[in-house]
Amino acid sequence: MGQLTDASVVLRLAYQAIRRSGLPTEEILTKAGVALNQVETNDRTPLSSQYAFWLAAEEVSKDPDIGLHLGEHLPLYRGQVIEHLFISSENFGEGLKRALAYQRLISDAFHATLVIEEDRCYLANAQQSTRTDSLVNRHFSECAMSGLLRFFKFITEGRFNPIYIDFNFSQGALEEEYFRVYECPVSLGQKQTRLYFDPAILDYQLWQAEPELLQLHEQLALEKLQELARYDLVGEVRRAIGSTLESGETTLETVASHLSITPRRLRTQLSEANTSFQQILSDYRCRLAKKLLANTAESVERIVYLTGFSEPSTFYRAFKRWTNETPVEYRKRKQR
Repeated sequence: MGQLTDASVVLRLAYQAIRRSGLPTEEILTKAGVALNQVETNDRTPLSSQYAFWLAAEEVSKDPDIGLHLGEHLPLYRGQVIEHLFISSENFGEGLKRALAYQRLISDAFHATLVIEEDRCYLANAQQSTRTDSLVNRHFSECAMSGLLRFFKFITEGRFNPIYIDFNFSQGALEEEYFRVYECPVSLGQKQTRLYFDPAILDYQLWQAEPELLQLHEQLALEKLQELARYDLVGEVRRAIGSTLESGETTLETVASHLSITPRRLRTQLSEANTSFQQILSDYRCRLAKKLLANTAESVERIVYLTGFSEPSTFYRAFKRWTNETPVEYRKRKQR
């Protein structure tokens, strides 16, 4: 998997929770380095943005349990394809299994599985890698748990009740504070984050069930998952371009080899993602050239080499096409 990301709704819900709690939203976003349009857009956001958001929220609010407390102000998760898929299902258990199959549509931080035992069952969010774990702090886990419980109660008309919760971090809030918010005991320092509940709720019939719409919602969820896989591929192609650019060997063939797929397959997949290798390469070179001209003192000759052009004249023509300026004019304007 390439860059780890969240659906835009994750940051948007956290932003709305901050507004509802009366905390200074703009100050928190600025400190986190998150632009307001990142919150309002439908593009996925890097997991690192969400991580920075929680650090900033803790610093500005001076509340060490900010995730737990913002969870109380979290709006109900509504209107997304996973909600539609869930409530179209016949019962809670079926809806939950379907939602888990498409959980990546919400966030790459979720790797939950449903485990059913005789007298209990639980949702376990397994640690996927140290890379994921380093970008998911306790604030996100505590806030997400509130969102999950609220959604499950809504779906079951208030009948869903947690039995107890395990968290995989060791430093947290006071026992009584957890009990106040989640209405069940919480245990810290566990191997996995788990939500335990009575397996009887799995058979709860959903009053909103619409079997005729289920297939439609499942098809939409599958399309969105495929779209996400294409988004991943474009990110992987960009990274492969970055690592081969200086060698002057950046071709569709070398990048395909780097990704262990055939050039033909790569061309087809990029076409399905409404882009092409040349488009991604050109965009990468353009961004890199602008960055080097604006933020460094590298000579234009050196930038020609770093952006993978064989001749300065080819670079000059491409840059003029991208920006309608020469590299020298662009640098002067940016560094003025």
